[in-house]
Amino acid sequence: MYKLVKKEGLARRGLFETVHGTVQTPAFMNVGTSAAIKGGISSFDLKNELKCQVELCNTYHLHVRPGDKVIKTMGGLHQFMGWDRPILTDSGGFQVFSLAKLRKIKEEGVYFQSHVDGKRIFMGPEESMQIQSNLASTIAMAFDECIENPAPRDYTQRSIERTIRWLVRCKAEMDRLNQLPDTINQHQMLFGINQGSTYDDLRIEHMKEIAKLNLDGYAIGGLAVGEPTEEMYHILDVVEPYMPVDKPRYLMGVGTPANIIEGVYRGVDLFDCVMPSRNARHGHLFTWSGIRNIANAKYETDPNPIDELCDCPVCRNHTRAYLRHLFKSNEMLGMRLAVMHNLYFYNTLMERIRQALDEGNFTAFRERYVPLLSQRI
Repeated sequence: MYKLVKKEGLARRGLFETVHGTVQTPAFMNVGTSAAIKGGISSFDLKNELKCQVELCNTYHLHVRPGDKVIKTMGGLHQFMGWDRPILTDSGGFQVFSLAKLRKIKEEGVYFQSHVDGKRIFMGPEESMQIQSNLASTIAMAFDECIENPAPRDYTQRSIERTIRWLVRCKAEMDRLNQLPDTINQHQMLFGINQGSTYDDLRIEHMKEIAKLNLDGYAIGGLAVGEPTEEMYHILDVVEPYMPVDKPRYLMGVGTPANIIEGVYRGVDLFDCVMPSRNARHGHLFTWSGIRNIANAKYETDPNPIDELCDCPVCRNHTRAYLRHLFKSNEMLGMRLAVMHNLYFYNTLMERIRQALDEGNFTAFRERYVPLLSQRI
C-alpha cells in the first residue's frame, strides 16, 4: 500500500507499506544481483552501516544459480541472505534479452540458452512468477520484453501488445500462487512494466492499458539503455500523467545522482542501478562535490577522507591515500570500502531528497545539486 504524504510540483514524498516493513520514498534500491552486493558487502553492512531500505535481486541469475527451489528449501531469499527488509526481484526479462544466447521469443514465452553453461531454458510469465514466488521476495516484477532503443515502430507495437497479454498471465499466476499453502510469502506484490521504446503515443497507450489491471505498483522500463538523457526525461514527462497516483512508481536501472534527482522531480518514487557499486569497484567515488577518481596520483599522500562532508564508516576511518594504496595494490579491501562509501552516498542522497521534500525546498535542492554532483573533481 502506498500513501502519498506530500508533493512539490510532481515530486512525491510517500510511504510504501509492505509485509517486510515500510519504505520511505523516494528510495534507492541497492542491487544485489545474485543475493549479494558485488564488493563484499553483507546484509549486516547494508542494514546497520549503509542505510539500505530495499535490496534488489535477480530472478534469472538466482534461477540459474543456486536455483530458486534451493532458495525455497532454505526458507526464501530473506532467510537465505539474512535480510529482513523488503526485497524486489526483477522478472529476468532484461537478462534474458541482454545475456542469453540464441533466444527465441514466442507467445508462450522465451526459449534461450543459459549464459553460464549453455543449458536450454524456457521462461514465460507463469515460470517467472513461479520462480519469484519460490524466492519469496516482497515485490515481484512482471515478465516483459525489453525493447531496444530505438526499435522499429511496428515491432514495438506488437511487443507491447504481447507484454500486456503476458502481464495478464503474470497477475493470474501470482493470484494463484499467493493462495497455495506452501507459498512462503502469500502477500507478494506484483509491479507491471511500461514499455514502448521512444514512441510517446505507444508509451501512453501501454501505460493506460496496464493501469487498468490495478497492480501493486508500476515501473517504467526500457530506458537508460543508451538513449540520450534528455530522451529519458522526455518519456518520463509523457508517461507521468497516466501513472496511477496511489501506487509507487519505479524507474528501472537509473542512474546517476543527477538522473535520480531529475526522476524525483518528474514524479518517480523508486530507483535502482548498479552504478554506485560498479563505479566504486573501479575507484570512481561519488561525493557532495562531484565524482572523484581515487586512483589519481594526487591522492598518493592525501590525508583527507574521500569526502569531508560524508560521515560514512569509510570517511570516518580512512584517508584517500590509504584507499588509493589499496586499489594500486589490488587489495580486496579497497573495493569493499569504495562500494560501502558509494552505497552510503546514494542512500544519504535519498534521505536528503526526502528531507528537502519534507521542508518544501526540493526545487532549490535540485538546482544546486544536479550540476554539482555531475562534475568530475
